[in-house]
Amino acid sequence: MFGVTILGNNSALPAYDRHPTSQVVTMDQHQFLIDCGEGTQMQLSRYKIKRSRINHIFISHLHGDHYFGLAGLITSMGLLGRETELHLFAPPPLKAIIDLQLQAADTKLPYQLHFHPLGAEGLLVDDSKFQVETFKVFHRIECWGFIIREKRKPRKINKEKIGGYKLSAESFEKLKVGENVTTENGELIEYETVTLANPPNRSYAFCADTMYAPSLAEKVKDVSMLYHETTYLQVLEERATARFHSTTAQAADIAVKANAKKLLIGHFSSKYEALDEFLTEAQAIFPNTDLALEGVSYRIT
Repeated sequence: MFGVTILGNNSALPAYDRHPTSQVVTMDQHQFLIDCGEGTQMQLSRYKIKRSRINHIFISHLHGDHYFGLAGLITSMGLLGRETELHLFAPPPLKAIIDLQLQAADTKLPYQLHFHPLGAEGLLVDDSKFQVETFKVFHRIECWGFIIREKRKPRKINKEKIGGYKLSAESFEKLKVGENVTTENGELIEYETVTLANPPNRSYAFCADTMYAPSLAEKVKDVSMLYHETTYLQVLEERATARFHSTTAQAADIAVKANAKKLLIGHFSSKYEALDEFLTEAQAIFPNTDLALEGVSYRIT
């Protein structure tokens, strides 16, 4: 399963039972937390997401609605007996903030917290099953977006076709990446005859708080699902620009330019109680758009 669960979809102020930004991306047994606004712990409990499965946390920027829940979360992980290492990727000043909070409370975590300061665009994590990249967005302070990409071999073994051959594990791996192999008897096995093509690798891009910037489309080109903030409806475009945020139409335009398969919109201003118009405006430009609703898990296909 590859999908994203929305824990918080509001902007700076909690309102209408909507919470500040936080999301959990699930890829099989791996879980990634993106941003950690106030209430994230409660939302994890509410939607029965196990803290113990989160081994990577990514913080986009240091506005409070994106990280004020972090100190409580990492402390609670310790109280619950966590021993597994935790990797935190965030703007550099956050390390001193976390260190001070732990020091002031005389808290010693029972697990290793690895802090990775964000400083350059590019690859953050390279695992055999996935990779995570980061890119800069355009906000009032330094701010980062993230892309999580799955990794899988381009082909899979066709068990019905391969049954008659005795092959080594190395030969199976060669077939999966599209290489022909030769048996011990000198028989050539062409990979196309005994393997099936896998679907293309899937990807999820998180565009954190940002003003409209067409150049972002190239950074998230061809992603399976794009999350882009839509703090305001299109009528408030000037206000969005002045506050380094985006509108419905602008987010949809980025999705079109990026050739994304699906768009999720969130980070709604607390001036709005109803969200239907957000969806209507975005879908007029990019039809395959959904509202990022709290508690809902969106499958990435």
